[in-house]
Amino acid sequence: MPVITLNYEDLESLTSVDRDTIVEQIPMMGADIERIEDEYIDIEFFPDRPDLYSVEGVARALRGFLNIETGLQDYRLDSSNIEIEKDEDIEHIRPYLACAVIRNVNFNANSIKSLMDLQEDLHWGVGRDRKKVSIGVHDLSNITPPFRYMAADPDTKFIPLDFTEPMSMNQILEKHPKGMKFAYILEGFNEYPIILDADDNVLSFPPIINSTRTQITENTTDLFIDVTGLSESVYVALNVLVTALAERGGSVESVKIIDSDGNEKTLPDLEPLSCELEVSEINSLIGTELSQDEILKQLQRMRYGADIKNNKSIEVKVPPYRADILHNYDIVEDIAIGYGYDNIQPEFPESATFGSAHEVSVTSDNICEIMTGLGYSEVMSFTLSNERVHFDNMCRNRTDDVTYVMHPISEDQTMVRTTILPNLMEILSMNQHRELPQSIFEFGDVVINNKIHRNLAAVSIHPEVNFTDIREIVDAVMRERMVEYEVEESDDPAFIGGRRADILVNGKKVGVMGEIYPQVITNFGLGEPVIGFEMEIMDY
Repeated sequence: MPVITLNYEDLESLTSVDRDTIVEQIPMMGADIERIEDEYIDIEFFPDRPDLYSVEGVARALRGFLNIETGLQDYRLDSSNIEIEKDEDIEHIRPYLACAVIRNVNFNANSIKSLMDLQEDLHWGVGRDRKKVSIGVHDLSNITPPFRYMAADPDTKFIPLDFTEPMSMNQILEKHPKGMKFAYILEGFNEYPIILDADDNVLSFPPIINSTRTQITENTTDLFIDVTGLSESVYVALNVLVTALAERGGSVESVKIIDSDGNEKTLPDLEPLSCELEVSEINSLIGTELSQDEILKQLQRMRYGADIKNNKSIEVKVPPYRADILHNYDIVEDIAIGYGYDNIQPEFPESATFGSAHEVSVTSDNICEIMTGLGYSEVMSFTLSNERVHFDNMCRNRTDDVTYVMHPISEDQTMVRTTILPNLMEILSMNQHRELPQSIFEFGDVVINNKIHRNLAAVSIHPEVNFTDIREIVDAVMRERMVEYEVEESDDPAFIGGRRADILVNGKKVGVMGEIYPQVITNFGLGEPVIGFEMEIMDY
C-alpha cells in the first residue's frame, strides 16, 4: 500500500488544526501511521483511495472529518478555450487522453514537492507504473495552444527534463534514466507518442518524460495537464490531480479534445455521481439504528453531498475524485467510519455455533511442527512472481502451465507462482548479512494450469551441505506423516546432476530434492552451497 509523506506545516495550513489533532484523528479515518518525525508524518493509505495520495486530499478529508468544512466540495469549472487534436495514428499506441488547465496557483517548495509526489503516486496506484496511465504537468506560459497529440518518428529531438542538450526519442529510451526505466512500455512500436504546441515545441513524450521547456518552478502560476493511457483510468487520474490543485486555490478550466473523426470531448468532468441509499439497508449493514439526520451528518463529514429523498431513503452525491465508490456498500462503509467503529456496540450471535479447524489448517500445523522440529524456520513469501526469477534464475525452461496477472502493478509481479523454491532462494539472497547456517521452509499455495496445489518447500545454506542432508530431511518428513515413498534419478536443471532425485508416492512424482545447481546459486547472488526440496502435500 502507498505510504504518503505529509508535511506538518502544509497540513496545518490547509486544515487550520494543530499537528497533535492531526496525528490523533488520521487513524480514525482508516489510515495507518507509519512513522512520526519532527517535520512530517508518514501515513499508509489503501491503494483504492488515490484522492488521499496528497497533502491536499488528506487535508480536504480531515476538514470534513473534524466538522470544519463538511459536505460536497463544489469545484467551479470554466472553459480555457484551449483545444488539443488527437491524431488517428496514436489510437493503436496510447489512445486515451484527458487534459485540463489550472490557473492562479501559488507554488512554493512544499507545494511543488506535493504535486510531484502525487503525480508519481498516481503513476503507481492508478497507472500501473505508467503503463496504464501517465501524467504530464506543464508550465503553460512557455507553450502556445492549440496542441496536438500524435505519433512521431523516433528520431524526433527535444531537450528532456534534467538534460541540457537535445536528444532523439530513441536516445532518450537508451540513455535517459526515465527512458531506460520505462522503455519497455513502448516496445514493438515504430512510432512514439508526443504532444506538440502550435509552434511544434515538444511538451512531452508520454509515458516517458516531459520537455525541459515546460518545467514547473516556484514562478509557475498556470498549468497545462495531460494524462495519457490505455483505459478510462486517465479520467480518474485527471480528476484527482485537478481537485488537489483546486484545494491549493487553483482555478480549474476545461480543455476540448478533438479526435480524428471530429468528435469532441470536454474535460475534466467534475460533476458528482448520484445514487440512492435506503436507511434500512444502511442500519442493517452497520448494525445500528441511525436516524436519517444522523446518516446525513456522517455522509457530509465524509465529504459527500446528501439530501433526504423521502422518509425511507437518502440521495447521495459522490465527489468526482472518489474513484473507489463502485457500490452502495462502499458509501455505507464511509458512513460507519464517520460514525466511528468504536461507537458500534458488539453483540453476541443469537444462536450458538461450534467450529472446528479446517483440514488445511490441521495439515499446516502438522507440517510446521515437523519442520520446526527439524531445525527449519518458517517463512511466508509472495504468491506472485515473475518469469525471470521463477524460470530463468532457476535454470528451468518456461512452461505453458502459468497463470498470468492481467494488469500487473510491476515487472516483479506478473504471474502466480507454480513452485515455491525460487521464493526461498530470494529470501536467502536478501539475508546474506545474517550468519550461517540458514534453514527455512514454506508451506503454501501454488497454481498450475489454473488449479491450486499446496506445496512444502525447504532450503538450507552453509559450506558443508550435501545430498545426504536433504535426503534425511525428506525421510523425516515422510516418516512423521506416515507416507511411504521412493526416489528415482531426476533431470530437474535447478539441481546438480547425480545429486538430485524425484520424490515418488505410489509411483507418481510429487516432488524433487537435491543440491542446487551452481549457476542457480550464482543467479541469486549467493556464494555458498544450497540444498533443497519441494513436494506437493496431499492425502496420499
